[in-house]
Amino acid sequence: MMRGAKAVMGVVLTAGIMAMSAPLLAQEVAPEQLAMARKYVDLTDRGAVFETTVVEVGIDTMRQIVTQNPEILDQTNETIGDVIKEYNGRKGELLDQFARVYAMRFTMEELTEIVNFYESATGQKLAAANSEVNTDIRRILQVYTNNLRTEFFAKVRSGLRAKGVEI
Repeated sequence: MMRGAKAVMGVVLTAGIMAMSAPLLAQEVAPEQLAMARKYVDLTDRGAVFETTVVEVGIDTMRQIVTQNPEILDQTNETIGDVIKEYNGRKGELLDQFARVYAMRFTMEELTEIVNFYESATGQKLAAANSEVNTDIRRILQVYTNNLRTEFFAKVRSGLRAKGVEI
């Protein structure tokens, strides 16, 4: 039953990705341009997006199953580990799709310049720091957004009060 469900989910997932990127996938890209785009993706995949995503989905699955069936924790944990192993070696499928997106948006000349930069010491430093920088930026944005919500609501309430409306 699980294998059948996984097969259906795989088809649904693949169909969803294909539908979202159909215009991109329908366009032809020169193989050398696609290869250069893939080189960029490989140079900048410091966050191990594929592995992280698979593990996060495994954790979410574990929570969902064990919350309702705590007595099967060990079996679920083992099975999730087995399923994660099934995804080993499939990273290229996702990264190839990322590369196609870049190949469609940038010319071969631009991709070459981008790759040359990311192969430089500064580019490598930027690629290595991007994950931490993005985390810091998300934290700053979260604090800013929380403060903005409070301030914005207070200003709207004050404006309404000036118009004789109390909330």
